[in-house]
Amino acid sequence: MTDALRPAAPQPLEKKDDGYFRKGCNPLAQTGRSKLQNQRAALNQQILKAVRMRTGAENLLKAATNHKVREQVRLELSFVNSDLQMLKEELEALNISVGVYQSTEETFTIPLIPLGLKETKDVDFSVVLKDFILEHYSEDSYLYEDEIADLMDLRQACRTPSRDEAGVELLMSYFLQLGFVESRFFPPTRQMGILFTWYDSLTGVPVSQQNLLLEKASILFNIGALYTQIGTRYNRQTPAGLEGAMDAFQKAAGILNYLKETFTHTPSYDMSPAMLSVLVKMMLAQAQEIVFEKVCLPGIQNEFFMLVKVAQEAAKVGEVYQQLHAAMSQAPVKENIPYSWASVACVKAHHYGALAHYFVATLLIDHQLKPGADEDHQEKCLSQLYDHMPEGLTPLATLKNASQRRQLGKSHLRKAITHHEESVRGVSLCKKLRNIELLQEVLSAAHQRSQLKYTQHQEDDDLLNLMDAPDVISKTEQEVDIIVPQFSKVTATDFFQKLGPLSVFSANKRWTSPRSIHFTAEEGDLGFTLRGNSPVQVYFLDPYCSAALAGAKEGDYIVSIQNVDCKWLTVSEVMKLLKGFGEDDIEMKVVSLLDSTSSMHNKCATYSVGMQKTYSMICLAIDDDDDKTDKTKKISKKLSFLSWGTSKNRQKSASTLSLPSVGVVRPHVKKKLTAPFSLLNSDSSLY
Repeated sequence: MTDALRPAAPQPLEKKDDGYFRKGCNPLAQTGRSKLQNQRAALNQQILKAVRMRTGAENLLKAATNHKVREQVRLELSFVNSDLQMLKEELEALNISVGVYQSTEETFTIPLIPLGLKETKDVDFSVVLKDFILEHYSEDSYLYEDEIADLMDLRQACRTPSRDEAGVELLMSYFLQLGFVESRFFPPTRQMGILFTWYDSLTGVPVSQQNLLLEKASILFNIGALYTQIGTRYNRQTPAGLEGAMDAFQKAAGILNYLKETFTHTPSYDMSPAMLSVLVKMMLAQAQEIVFEKVCLPGIQNEFFMLVKVAQEAAKVGEVYQQLHAAMSQAPVKENIPYSWASVACVKAHHYGALAHYFVATLLIDHQLKPGADEDHQEKCLSQLYDHMPEGLTPLATLKNASQRRQLGKSHLRKAITHHEESVRGVSLCKKLRNIELLQEVLSAAHQRSQLKYTQHQEDDDLLNLMDAPDVISKTEQEVDIIVPQFSKVTATDFFQKLGPLSVFSANKRWTSPRSIHFTAEEGDLGFTLRGNSPVQVYFLDPYCSAALAGAKEGDYIVSIQNVDCKWLTVSEVMKLLKGFGEDDIEMKVVSLLDSTSSMHNKCATYSVGMQKTYSMICLAIDDDDDKTDKTKKISKKLSFLSWGTSKNRQKSASTLSLPSVGVVRPHVKKKLTAPFSLLNSDSSLY
């Protein structure tokens, strides 16, 4: 009888094939991207060692009173600071290694800047979660060993996500799973003793916290970083590639903006509000650059109105990069942003500004206003190119006067050449940019083109007659904006749903240990009614019935009947199960909800080696109170499950607390699978 009725919600994770999770990439794969991440991890360890040495030397310098000792310590401190500076430069070189992430197709486009993934240390959930399950939920912790191992495997897979949508889905799935884990196992009034450590992607400095805020924020950062790597991987010589790249950078901006607005106290330089604001600007600037490439992809026709459009698009890109460079030059971002990134922003601002002036010069020099031409349209377009015309010139008169057109056009060429020279100089001043050959080739070609056109129209008295060319007004046919992350599109099933509905069985709720109630139904009358929905509550209890005399109380939650888990059963299902025993003895386990403790701000000391006091702060972990249990509220059941995949790590750690195991037979649950996922993805998306 009891075998015929099973809990409705926590279904087995049934799959059809042998793989269990969608796996991350093979961390041992010798791809360019994996080598960079391995170098990043090694540098993080060296930076940590150097920072600790510097901290020790600074403390010794404060404590020492002997003059010779202090001089010796100062000397050692100077060596340590030199080592740190060299390590910082090596990390900056990794952050500007744009060639590894670009499309493998032969293209003549300026490289885009991706973000590197944050590195982390291994975390062992097993002991802490087992103890909490036994202590808080009063359940045998060994029944959840597979679920704990699944959680650890999923986290491990997130360290090496594939560079495609599957990798993004993997990270988002873990982010959503952390929400379930936080509600199940992280009460707001105590620390769980699990230390999460993540390394700053820009400085290499490690930061540790004992709550999930840093873990969730770092996963969000890596989602944004992965989107940037996906965006740089597209072939930007095709319309589809340009659309995909632009979409990826807008999504990256959306994730980073969401991180900035949601996690405001993350004690890491790369996730500080000021730094995230700059990173959002950088992603949108690169998306705007792709819009310009979309306009130019079919070819730039030497036609008046087409040149006006391209010139204003180029001016728009130059403008956003100029704003980005200004933001990168402000404190406190200036101290930690890679110098090569700021140099790239400055170089691109001058480069696209030069292109805007070149295209305006071309339309003025190459196109004469002919009889029958649309004078009004051309006059309107020319007037909209400038805030104001140069002194003594009007749009219509300039269009009709060939000499004025030529003189104004040459002044734009001179300004274009000046911007080109500044962009080339910016590259020469940055050692990291000098190593990017493609960037130098693109800048050199554009510079030579402007010089050639100016030489063709140069006259002896140009230095005396040329006017100062006005700036070109920026305008775009497609204004880029952030794309808000759609977490609802990713399906994630709570690994620990066997514990019961989250609205009741969470870390925020407290209840009594399960009590066994032995009773019988007298003449078919149970002596009580039921209400609520998953889990069901005892209601209208007759104080003289068998169940009441055995210890049942009105408001008790029924968790099992004759060893059948009832936490997910509805009223009708529980009633059917109870009446199925007739007048036989029934064993029912119940729990009573205690007064819910109000949510408190949980102070969590943040360990941050070598961090400035501004960011090495006490972070507040604010956990939202669960709504009071609505005893008539219907809990929706999540039947779907998203598989990720990683190699199973079944090393079990023994719990420090244990129940008597005499006579207990450990159930063996065989997992089945729904979709096969190989260990390695295709070569194009390898880690």
